[in-house]
Amino acid sequence: MSTRAKVAAAGVVAAVVLFWTIGFWPGLLVLIGVPTAAYFMLDPSQRRRMKGLSRKQIGR
Repeated sequence: MSTRAKVAAAGVVAAVVLFWTIGFWPGLLVLIGVPTAAYFMLDPSQRRRMKGLSRKQIGR
């Protein structure tokens, strides 16, 4: 199984657990809010570098 497939599977499991335990809307807020908050915590130079990377390069 590739790394991307493992990450996707872990995301699905996390979504199911969150939706089951705390409800749909709070779970959706957590799944979208955590990566968004992490992105905004980066320095401007780090954000520029992230924008420059293609999706294939992010997982390496």
